[in-house]
Amino acid sequence: MKSIRPRLKRLFLLAGILGLAVWAGFSQARARLSCDLLFVNGRIMDGSGNPWFAGDVAVQNGRIAAVGKLRGKIEAARIIDIQRRVIAPGFIDEHTHAYDAIDGEKVWMGAEEARFGAPNSISQGVTTVVSNLCGYGPIDIGRQKAILAGKRLGPNVLLMIGHNSVRRSVMKEDFRRPSTADEIQKMAALVRRAMDDGALGLSSGLEYVPSIWSTKDEIAALVKEIVPFDGVYMAHERSSGFSPMWFVPSRDKPGPPTMIDNIQELIEIAERMGARVVASHIKARGADFWGAGRIIARLINEARARGTDIWADCYPYNTSGSDGDAVLIPHWALGNTPKASLENALADPAKAAALAMDIRAAINWRGGAENIIVMDFPDPALRGKSLAELARARRLSDVEMALRLQLEGDPAKPGGARLRGFSMAEDDIETFYAQPWVATCSDGVIALPADGPGAHARFYGTFPRRIRRYAMDRNVTTVENAVRSMTSLPALICGLRDRGSIREGFRADLVVFNPQTIRDMATFDDPYRQAAGIEYVVVNGAFVVEAGKPTGARPGIVINRKTD
Repeated sequence: MKSIRPRLKRLFLLAGILGLAVWAGFSQARARLSCDLLFVNGRIMDGSGNPWFAGDVAVQNGRIAAVGKLRGKIEAARIIDIQRRVIAPGFIDEHTHAYDAIDGEKVWMGAEEARFGAPNSISQGVTTVVSNLCGYGPIDIGRQKAILAGKRLGPNVLLMIGHNSVRRSVMKEDFRRPSTADEIQKMAALVRRAMDDGALGLSSGLEYVPSIWSTKDEIAALVKEIVPFDGVYMAHERSSGFSPMWFVPSRDKPGPPTMIDNIQELIEIAERMGARVVASHIKARGADFWGAGRIIARLINEARARGTDIWADCYPYNTSGSDGDAVLIPHWALGNTPKASLENALADPAKAAALAMDIRAAINWRGGAENIIVMDFPDPALRGKSLAELARARRLSDVEMALRLQLEGDPAKPGGARLRGFSMAEDDIETFYAQPWVATCSDGVIALPADGPGAHARFYGTFPRRIRRYAMDRNVTTVENAVRSMTSLPALICGLRDRGSIREGFRADLVVFNPQTIRDMATFDDPYRQAAGIEYVVVNGAFVVEAGKPTGARPGIVINRKTD
């Protein structure tokens, strides 16, 4: 009898082990069946900048369930063979104005409701946007979040608190001066409330009214409020070249801040406050400032070597938003009746001399006469020609040609024509994109064809263009590093803990693109063309682009910085 008991124990133990194995196998089978989506046969660019690797990506309940060689090991409700296309994390656009206007008083209605889907963003592979940049947006972030949360959104959204809005709220119309200590305290309270409501950080537009008159100490005091929240300060520069966009030589005092002064101020604020800061849409603007990108990059690299937490973002175009309706004649000479006012100014020799000086400065700031293009003019023969080309044909100076456009063009339109300047140099853009601390951004809005002419091509083309032009064609970086600049890097800058990488457990924000065909298609004559090569886009596990076409789905959420 005693000899039987050990045998029975062994049998029971063996039966238990077999039972556990059967249960485990059954559980695994159930796990395979519960997977919602499986992309197979892909080139995975995981967002790290590492070379792509072959594999599959499984999605379950809006998150990445598994990554690796999964075919035959896991089942899914839907399997998509992406045939060696690239699968990457969804792109994160850390600098936009997508939802700035949603403030509780203005909410898109009717046909405008389509804007909540942000079709131009998702069609580029963008799955998350940051809004309220350049100091704009409402001061009540809690209210803005609640409105957006009640809507169906295409991409996910993060919100900043804007310095311009805060400053105007406190100082009303008396803002053409430095703020007082009491006013700074009131501004700080508004910033602190926004951070309590889940704002990502503070944005500024130091080249814009009313922030032009702010001091470095005012900005530092407000940045101090975001540091305990691990917030980020994103700064639109006081100047992007040798002078700010508002500078008029005949009217303003000499010695305005340069872009180099601006970067030095940003570095000082970061070091004084211990803050994470971003040089928004970094650039070197104006024909007399081209090449300064190397100086700016050196200053930031030196600061980072000291331990300064400074970053930047950049859009892949050599023309800005304000370049799109460039006016070369100063406002003081145009007034409310541009042509008549200009004729009066030209009749006065002193005003005419000042006018010529101001126009020369404006031409230089817009990239020089060769880089200022007529986009629209009453005489269609002038369209598509540069200011320099037109001046040579008439044997006029560049300044004289700018005057002729006003005198012969639309009498009610400042400048007489719609002009686009190309105010930045490709060399500087390449310098910035070669830096590992520069993210890709669009500085875009939600743009629909009904908005009419004059839209920037970046609204539809930014992210494919960054890959095609600057990685594939110009070899500034690898495609993997270009992808990093629009995924894990902005996720790091924005403090996103579970987006921006293809990793198990991360949110299923994904993009599949064809490396052979990806490219921007939008032009300045036809700015609403959807990019090519973006085949699938997934936001929180749901398709917003499928087989190259937007689905109309709007699964995006408002990301709460404190909890998401």
